Amino acid sequence: MMDTWNEIRTAYQVARLGTVSAAAEYLGVHRATVIRHIDALEAVLGEKLFQRHSRGYTPTEVGLDLMRVAKTTDEQFGQLVGRIKGQATELSGEFVVTSLYVVTPMLMPVLNAFQTQHPNIVVRYMVSDRIFRLEYGEAHVAIRTGPQPDQPDNVVQPFTTLRIGLYASADYVSRNGIPQTLDDFVNHSFVGYANPNFRAEFSIWLRAHVPESNIIFQSNSALVLDEAIVSGTGIGFMAAYRTNQYPDLVEIWPHQDEWDISFWLITHIDLHHTAKVQSFLTFLKNDLE
Repeated sequence: MMDTWNEIRTAYQVARLGTVSAAAEYLGVHRATVIRHIDALEAVLGEKLFQRHSRGYTPTEVGLDLMRVAKTTDEQFGQLVGRIKGQATELSGEFVVTSLYVVTPMLMPVLNAFQTQHPNIVVRYMVSDRIFRLEYGEAHVAIRTGPQPDQPDNVVQPFTTLRIGLYASADYVSRNGIPQTLDDFVNHSFVGYANPNFRAEFSIWLRAHVPESNIIFQSNSALVLDEAIVSGTGIGFMAAYRTNQYPDLVEIWPHQDEWDISFWLITHIDLHHTAKVQSFLTFLKNDLE
């Protein structure tokens, strides 16, 4: 049937509207196409579907039987299209966002406002270093760092640039002072990422200027490293906006632009224009303005 659905649909419109010209106008095709479809369908069925006369086309008994089937199929297909469109525009169900922990304080107010306005949405916020596969539907939106992603099936937009600084607690400074030169670093304790291959520029800078033996506390978690800095364990890098929560932190070294982190907002092209994704992106845009 699917091989002849265009012809069946054409014949149904002729039966419904009564003339070839009216069916052609409704379908947006030439009247010769309508006639060709009817002739082809009658050839397949081996039966006449219409009686031709000067006033138009009147369905035969076989034609009426086929038209009833076509009408039901057309209506069911229309209902299916409506359901699909409704699912695409309905703001409900699961919504998955993934990012690194470091942007969590920036995202949480947006996620909260988004879920509050759309209470039928269940937000899953996945904080992980793992790259979620958007093409497999693992997340609706990903916020990633590093060079601008260039996957052809993803929509990539700038999100934010995170200012990174080198800090120590007032307690650490009172006990150890502030290094005045790079050579002084050997006399101080540092905290840093446990992975020596971590490619963030600030981590590369730290390992280039600080002996490994002086990085006395290491972790794979930005949250843990922040807590280590605040507790006075050693000097370390932290997102500058977080220092507002810790007024006794001291900036140890002049800020360098190369330490800063660029973040990208990534969606898969198949989901980018869905209502949930567009609504969330609007929330983000309004929050950043």
